[in-house]
Amino acid sequence: MKKAFLLLVLAIFGTTWAGAKISLPTFFSDNMVLQQNTEAAIWGWTDQAGNISITTTWTGVKVTVTPDRDGKWMAHVKTPAAGGPYKVFISEGSKGERITLENVMIGEVWFCSGQSNMEMPVKGYGGQPAEGAADFIMKAKAKTPIRICNITRKASLTPLQECEGSWQENTPEAVGPTSATAYFFASKLQEVLDIPVGIIVSCWGGSTIETWINRETLASQFAKEFDLSFLDGTELKSPQFQTPCTLFNGQVAPLVPFTFGGMIWYQGEANRGRAEQYIRLQKAYVEMMRNIFEVPDAPFYFVQIAPYPYDDPDGWTSGYFTEAQAKSVNVIPNSGMAATLDIGEFGTIHPCKKQEVGNRLAYLALVKHYGIKGIDPDAPAYESVEFEDGKAIVKFKVADRSLSPAGVDVEGFEIAGADKVFHPAVGHVQNWGDKVIVSSPDVPNPVAVRYCFRNWGVGTLFNNYGIPVAPFRTDNWNL
Repeated sequence: MKKAFLLLVLAIFGTTWAGAKISLPTFFSDNMVLQQNTEAAIWGWTDQAGNISITTTWTGVKVTVTPDRDGKWMAHVKTPAAGGPYKVFISEGSKGERITLENVMIGEVWFCSGQSNMEMPVKGYGGQPAEGAADFIMKAKAKTPIRICNITRKASLTPLQECEGSWQENTPEAVGPTSATAYFFASKLQEVLDIPVGIIVSCWGGSTIETWINRETLASQFAKEFDLSFLDGTELKSPQFQTPCTLFNGQVAPLVPFTFGGMIWYQGEANRGRAEQYIRLQKAYVEMMRNIFEVPDAPFYFVQIAPYPYDDPDGWTSGYFTEAQAKSVNVIPNSGMAATLDIGEFGTIHPCKKQEVGNRLAYLALVKHYGIKGIDPDAPAYESVEFEDGKAIVKFKVADRSLSPAGVDVEGFEIAGADKVFHPAVGHVQNWGDKVIVSSPDVPNPVAVRYCFRNWGVGTLFNNYGIPVAPFRTDNWNL
């Protein structure tokens, strides 16, 4: 009799007894990494009006927040120094649902975005491998605290609240499909810092930078350059991955304001013909990301596009674009550029040496952000030129006067006279120097020097730590 009565009560009041339903964005999941030493944002939705409580095992302190009229709630949880694993408990009221997030780590979280060279997985594309893939995939172990959150491709006319992407441990199954650049970056950081590292990977092959910028930014700063009226319509333009704002709406907006420590970026091939505009767009992108994610000092490290023949190996388009990328460092505070002049491949726009790319980004972060000294992670930069006795003396900004290699011919230089016709030239590095002497028998009175400034070239000039000199020119001609 008592059992029948209880069943009747449950049938009548089942919803109340079952408690409130709590839902979380998919990227708040088991195995996630929260940024250390900060106030990490955690949010979700509830179908009841009761308060939401968040309790963590690293402090045991309960944080309570009230949902808004639509049921959305937002909390900020104080995180300690790196460590784990921990648990996070989220509950509604005294009888509501309780969610437990397991195996949560505290460490360094990096947001990784861009186009296909960021998207290229560790296992490679068809016929386009990532060098060292088999070794990294097979030795991946869950006990190594690298955690991966891959955001599924999604374009949208309006900012979305949710996206697909949950955290995975460092296993062979998870590593293979993950961005090679981002994974190698995370692997080097974790190896050196010896703390948990999490990567959130949100990218789309072929995407232009304006697809990753929100409407407010483009409308206020680039109103005359982009027509955004289509965003008020009902159909996405094609191709979606080159339509302004749409990838921000689908793959960035749902993540706001997840707390991260820094950003890495590998994009530019799709904007290659708009060099001057790109400097302004990249600056606007970084300012937007720092503002909306409430991380005003977050470092931003990006990859300079590698050589590729495109439609004309001898064309200058890539030269002007890589020059613009290099200039971006001067207008974006707390930024750095990983040069890739030495790893291009003539037959593919996706170089296989992604480990070099990830490592160079990691060197920038380790030295500039984490304060580890010992190497110079920056590409030696052109500083000035003098012309004497038919030769050009090119000076570089390089630590420890470490241009290399000395004592051999350095290829990739071109030199021109007043006729603005460039001829192949040879460079010689001064011993223990920061200068290169450039000359050509075809140009007795040089007035300008360019280095690997064409679409296709092979870098042969480095600092002592294997960081290549970026393409540069000493003139301001538009050829």
